[in-house]
Amino acid sequence: MQTPWGELPVSDAHVHFFSRNFFIRLAGEARLGFAEVGPRLGWDVPPEDPAGLARQWAAELDLHGVASAALIASIPGDEASVIAAACACPGRFYAYAMVNPAALHARIADGLRAICLFPAMHGYRLEDERAEALIAEAASRRMAVFVHCGVLTVGVRKKLGLASPFDMRYSNPLDLHRLALRYPQARFVVPHFGAGYLREALMLADLCPNVYLDTSSSNSWMRYEGLDLKTVFRRALDVAGAGRLLFGTDSSFFPRGWNRAIFESQVKVLEELGLGASEARLILGENLRQLFS
Repeated sequence: MQTPWGELPVSDAHVHFFSRNFFIRLAGEARLGFAEVGPRLGWDVPPEDPAGLARQWAAELDLHGVASAALIASIPGDEASVIAAACACPGRFYAYAMVNPAALHARIADGLRAICLFPAMHGYRLEDERAEALIAEAASRRMAVFVHCGVLTVGVRKKLGLASPFDMRYSNPLDLHRLALRYPQARFVVPHFGAGYLREALMLADLCPNVYLDTSSSNSWMRYEGLDLKTVFRRALDVAGAGRLLFGTDSSFFPRGWNRAIFESQVKVLEELGLGASEARLILGENLRQLFS
C-alpha cells in the first residue's frame, strides 16, 4: 500500500469475522427471525459458507491494498468458521477465535493462530486455573494469546437492545503480569492500547517483552483521560517501541468493510511523530507477520 514512507505491505491485526453463526446467535438473543437481523442493523447478511465471506474480505482488502489480516471469530464456538476462512485464502488470513475458559469443554481448535480471551465478557479472572490451562496450551503451541482488557462495548448489542452485563473487575491488564512472566514463549496481545488502562498496559509491556499492544478502533476511551491519539502513540512508542505495536482497525461488517478512516488517522499521527520508514513498516504489518513466523 502507498504510505507517506513509500510502498509498504500493510497487515491488519484486528478484523472481526461476523459469520453466519454470529448472526444466528444474535437473532436468538434478540428473539428475532434470522432474516430480520441484517435489515435491523443495516448490515449485509454473510453467505452461509464462511469461505464465501473470506473471499469477500480478501476482495475488500485487495481494494485497499492490504496484504493480510487477523480474522477474529467473535463468538465462542465459532472456530470452524474462521479456520475455514483462512483455508479458503491461504497465506492471507490469521485465524483467531474467542474461547471462554469458563464454558464446559473449552478447547483450542487445530488451525488457530491465536486464542482470544474476554474475561470481563465471560466473568472469570485470568488467574482462574481454566484460563491458565488454555494459556499454557497456547504457549506450548507457539500461539498468540489475545486478551481484551479495559472498557468493553459491543455496538451491535446496543443496536438490538441487548444488555451487555460485562464485569470490569476482570479488565485490568496487570492481571496478565504473572502469566506473561510464567509463559515467556507465549505472545500476548492487548488490544486498543488497554482500552482505558493505558498506564497499566504500558507498565505490563515494560515489564514483559512478550506483550504487544494493538492500536485498533477509534480508541474512544481516550476521553476518560483527556488524551489524543498522538499522545497515546507517543507514550506507547516510548515504552514498547515500534517493535511491539500492531496496527489494527477493528473492522467488522459489510457494507462498511475495511475501516480505512482508522488507518488514515493512525498513519497521520505516526507521520507527525516523525517515524522512520523502518519503524512504520514494523507497526503497519511486519510485527504481525513476525508474530507467526
